[in-house]
Amino acid sequence: MLAQIRSIVGEKNFSTRIADLYTYGFDASIHHRTPDVVVQPRTTEQVSRILRFANENRIPVLARGGGTGLCGSAVPIKGGIVMDMTKMNQIKEIRVEDLYCVVGPGVIYDKLNEALAPYGFFFPPTPGSGEACTIGGMVATNASGMRAIKYGATRDYVLGLEVVLANGEVIRTGTRTIKNSSGYQLERLFVGSEGTLGIITEVTLRIAPKPKKSAMAVAAFDSLEKAGRCVSAIIAKPLIPSAIELMDRICIKAVNKTMHVGFPDCEALCLIEVDGDPKVVEDEVKEVHTICKEIGAISVEFSTDPKQMAKWTAGRKAVLPALSRYGDEYVSVSLADDMSVPISKIPETVVAFQKIAERNNVIVGTYGHAADGNLHTKMLLNPLSEESWKNGEKAVAEIFEAVIAVGGTVTGEHGVGISKAPYMKKERESILGVMKAIKQTLDPNNILNPGKLMEWEGSIIRYLRYPCRDFA
Repeated sequence: MLAQIRSIVGEKNFSTRIADLYTYGFDASIHHRTPDVVVQPRTTEQVSRILRFANENRIPVLARGGGTGLCGSAVPIKGGIVMDMTKMNQIKEIRVEDLYCVVGPGVIYDKLNEALAPYGFFFPPTPGSGEACTIGGMVATNASGMRAIKYGATRDYVLGLEVVLANGEVIRTGTRTIKNSSGYQLERLFVGSEGTLGIITEVTLRIAPKPKKSAMAVAAFDSLEKAGRCVSAIIAKPLIPSAIELMDRICIKAVNKTMHVGFPDCEALCLIEVDGDPKVVEDEVKEVHTICKEIGAISVEFSTDPKQMAKWTAGRKAVLPALSRYGDEYVSVSLADDMSVPISKIPETVVAFQKIAERNNVIVGTYGHAADGNLHTKMLLNPLSEESWKNGEKAVAEIFEAVIAVGGTVTGEHGVGISKAPYMKKERESILGVMKAIKQTLDPNNILNPGKLMEWEGSIIRYLRYPCRDFA
């Protein structure tokens, strides 16, 4: 079987080396599982042939992009073939006059925006891992980031896809037009499917004009609840900023310690960005300042300097790695890290997170893209302590229960994978049968990323990447 797989992609694009297999068992989550073989296809035809062969022989196949996912979506828990899509990285077409571009799934997000910049356009979703994540991975997880409140998520920009189904059949969905009412919108079905329904080999994306000017504020508060109220007050003004990032005291301390950003020493802060026409930006800056002060901000600092704004943004993006320096015995783990709640529910939700952390004797840093209700929590655990993992898992369950209770969802942008699966099943209980029926129709032999999403069973504290046994 290995010889046949090698013959499809060639020796240079095939590996069973122990070091390669081990490396491809990771993504950025807490999980790890070693595959049997890694391939790097260069063409849709190669993807098709591999899937046809795998389907005939019931071999699991997992498509992988940059490996930046935080939920275990790209961890091959059933072994088999990991298909690294990063060599299919051509920017095939840019047509600003038609508002679209066509790219391979392995194109890196930041590289695409570098190519679009000379035209005055960009692809807006702004994931935190934009320097490494691929367009295919973004489509597979419906990724987004800090600017989703104004510009939307990946799904809002996917006009069409080329997808290879489990049996090797190649289909094209969608169009290259802004409007499309032609039959089922199957391209939207594959967005967020995490490689369980087909493997994406080409993406047609809508693009948007870059804003002419932007400004950013850092507003400091003496309570996390006030920072949460500031978010909903800005939205209710009405004022739609390009971003509002929330950080609590734990995140601020970790980032200042490691990055020397100089964020205010406070209980919570909001990074608020507005963009657009220069006059609009000027007016919205004044409105933001007024609202922050009305809510009780202890300080508000503005800047239109790109370097200063980039420094603040880098500080916010550094929360995840910085938290692992919060204390010597801790690591920052992605468990309940990507929930979304109605914007007006942010204040009560973030306070609930604090109480859950205290009750379960865990440290939780709360931050996120608060403008659209997308919150992140990172737990600081001792990875060698069974008690620490069990406390963390209990806190995760309570956090997601609190999120669902206010009408939220367990994942806003990272996807489900492993770490959200049990809680997604509770949230989406009424549609699990439909999801399973779709999976059965498109992948009857269950070779595509098996065991994930609605198929996951049991605890999430399994297949851990840390040097310890599974505690579940």
